[in-house]
Amino acid sequence: MSDFLLDLGSNARARKLIKRLGLPIPMPQALRRSTGPWQERPLHDHDVAVGGDGALGKVIARTLCSAGANPFVAGDLAPYKEPGEAYGRPAQPLALDAVDDGFKAHALVFDGTGIADPDGLRAVYEFFHPLVRALGTSSRVVVLGRAPDTAKTPAEAAAQAALEGFVRSLAKEVGKKGSTANLVRVDKNAEGRLEGVLRFLLSTHAAFVSGQPLRVTAKAKTKAEPEYVRSLDGKVALVTGAARGIGAATAKLLAGEGAHVVCLDRPADDQLVSQVARDIGGSVLLVDVTDPEAPAKIAAALADAHGGVDIVVHNAGVTRDKTLANMKRELWDSAIDINLAAVARITDALLDGVLRDDGRIICLSSVAGIAGNMGQTNYAASKAGIIGFVEAQAAALAKRGITVNAIAPGFIETRLTMAIPVMIREVGRRLAALGQGGLPQDVGEAITFLSTPASVGLTGTVLRVCGGAFIGA
Repeated sequence: MSDFLLDLGSNARARKLIKRLGLPIPMPQALRRSTGPWQERPLHDHDVAVGGDGALGKVIARTLCSAGANPFVAGDLAPYKEPGEAYGRPAQPLALDAVDDGFKAHALVFDGTGIADPDGLRAVYEFFHPLVRALGTSSRVVVLGRAPDTAKTPAEAAAQAALEGFVRSLAKEVGKKGSTANLVRVDKNAEGRLEGVLRFLLSTHAAFVSGQPLRVTAKAKTKAEPEYVRSLDGKVALVTGAARGIGAATAKLLAGEGAHVVCLDRPADDQLVSQVARDIGGSVLLVDVTDPEAPAKIAAALADAHGGVDIVVHNAGVTRDKTLANMKRELWDSAIDINLAAVARITDALLDGVLRDDGRIICLSSVAGIAGNMGQTNYAASKAGIIGFVEAQAAALAKRGITVNAIAPGFIETRLTMAIPVMIREVGRRLAALGQGGLPQDVGEAITFLSTPASVGLTGTVLRVCGGAFIGA
């Protein structure tokens, strides 16, 4: 079932008529999504405005130039000299007091790492005020800062915390254009790990990620230099619940980056999951994750057939919705076991010599696990539990170079949301900055990024793929 308002908004004449009549109808902007695997220059010929006087100028310059962008810099051009010459992308000066009405930017990048007190926040206003109108449709805003808990003074902590409120609010303002805004907090010893995160957030692969704060750290050990094209060549990935929806989309995207994908689902879904595996050149593993022998079976199959595994995507899950007063014990037990306990059991089995060093574990949480939801006490408990599991495992596995992260989808157009009553479904679509539901591809894109070497700076993170949902944290 399609989104009627999104389809209507794609008709230029209908959009113009509704605007002229002043009708109070939300008209979401169709998002510009990726149509293929990662490219070496995802920002080819995109104009990107850069501002701020922080410590990340060299990283930003290298990232933008190597990704093919045309940098317009309101500040020091020196960091752009060498990468600009190397990649044929010389930076252009940008005067904020004389921004041309015809200037259109694909992205705005602001380095706020140097803001040390509330007075310094004036620089945020001075950069964005003249430029926010220059953003085109499906554009990107990325603000860079520091974590408040690393600040030297309360004033600095306050100023850095203020950046999050700014970004969340700006995401709601630019969302009507199909544009996104996100905050990246970079630890002082992790600047070299920013490039991969910045490339992702500025690209079409992050079309449904908005209003999110991410923290780049040096917690997970690594020696490898990240690659951006076919970065999963030679890797083995396990995706549970791969027969349909988010699992199937993720399997396809991982394969597109070079991974051999082991598609796991219940024996009852043999036909569906086998078709997914055939389409991507993967393999099939038929196991019910609730089977007490499932962890041992999965570990043995991966070790015997592939010598181990590099990427584990815990996607299998269920909803068993009832208000608590009407919920039978088996509905509670089923949601907790499949969504949470099975994840812990299978992970434990794989950590015993099957998951290789520098591996990736990605678990599916949910916005419901952050904000709660009526009639979903069991589901929300299981998905909140995933967040706790990820945070604990990330700390335990960092020395092996293994990152552990969670994805928290918002309203995603799947067979489960299609079963929601029409009015509730319509509200769910509109309660987000982007004014629409996401697609399984959107979640798969975020999972795929977290599976790559370029994501090593993110671990113990909960990445919401929710279009800037108005509910939750």
